[in-house]
Parts: sequence; structure tokens; C-alpha cells
Amino acid sequence: MFLQIKNIPKLSWSSKSPVNFKPSLKTLFYLCLGLIFFGFGEGLLIVSGVGASPWNVLHQGVAMNIGLSIGTIAFLVSFLVLLLWFFFDQKIGIGTIINFIIIAIMIDLTIYCVDKPSEFFFQLLLVLAGILLVGFGTAMYLIANLGPGPRDGLMTGLQKKTNAPIALVRTSIEIIVVLLGWFLGGIVGIGTLFYALGIGPAVAFCLYLFACKIK
Repeated sequence: MFLQIKNIPKLSWSSKSPVNFKPSLKTLFYLCLGLIFFGFGEGLLIVSGVGASPWNVLHQGVAMNIGLSIGTIAFLVSFLVLLLWFFFDQKIGIGTIINFIIIAIMIDLTIYCVDKPSEFFFQLLLVLAGILLVGFGTAMYLIANLGPGPRDGLMTGLQKKTNAPIALVRTSIEIIVVLLGWFLGGIVGIGTLFYALGIGPAVAFCLYLFACKIK
């Protein structure tokens, strides 16, 4: 079952090391393509208007309490999460840096190019599409093995420490984050709940699909 998957599969385009600073063009291509899907999915979730992702709920809640912008809080939280990597023996690679750039650009492009649907049904469709795209993009860029983003690195680090299934680890992180954000005053919508409960299984399912290509 895909919900029990624990490891990131290695494919022909996976880097041998996350600290590889001279990866092949093929590896770079899949890294960037995965991050494009990731950013597009995050953008669709925002455009839907029915709830931000759990981490953005946390950013909003913290920002409301200390008076800084959400963007500033997002940067500071990313930095703090990176510091947590020390406890999980995670390594920063070029993928970690590219993660910030491509996802930010894709979110802005999506918000600019995609209009918010007027009907609730289509808003939910955007949420579901966003979750699947983020799941697919996450799986693709993690398999490139050039370094995860801060939050995905927390997921893979915790998985290695606990040996728990990736779906369980990711879902647990998202639920804790959204509860903390909600407690601090962040706005939670139905899209937020769908994301918190669905992104773990979505990532695991996409990793499973890629793993099946090896067999």
C-alpha cells in the first residue's frame, strides 16, 4: 500500500548525493519541473479562496501577533525550520535554494493568471487539483535528491528518525502546524483542512507511482 511507503525512490535521474553541486541536466530538469508543479499547486490553493495551506495559516497567525508581514514571517519560519535540520542530519543542497525561487515565482504567476471561480464547487476542484499537483511536484523534486525545501526536509528527517510512513509523518506535521496557526489567530478554511489531511497521502501515492517504475 502506498500509505506505508517510507523511502524516497532512486531513479535514473536521481543525484547520488544531495550536496552535488554539478548535477546532470536531466536531474536539474526534473528538480525544476517538480518545483514548478509544486508552486502551481500552492498557487491554485490560494486562488481557490477557501483556505490557505497549513504553513500559511501559521505564518498569518504569527504575523498577527508580532506585527510583521506574512512574507517576512514565512522567511523567518523557513530559517528556523532549517535550523531544526541539525537534529535530523539533513543536508542543504542546491535544490533547497532553488526551491525558494521557483515556488515563489510560480505562486505569483498562478495568482496572476488564474481567476478565482465564483462557484464553490469549482473552488473545491482547485483545492483538490492543488493538492495533487503539490503531491506530484514534491515527489518529483525529492527524487532528484538535490536537497529538499525546509519543510519537506523536516518531513524526510522525521521519517528517518521515526521510521514511520511518509504519509503519516507529513499529515502529522500539517495538522500540528494548522492547529498552532489557528490558535495564534490564522484563518482556517475547508481548503486548509483538505490540504492538511490530503497532502501526506498525495505525496506518498506519487512516490509510490514513481517507485513502481523501478520494478
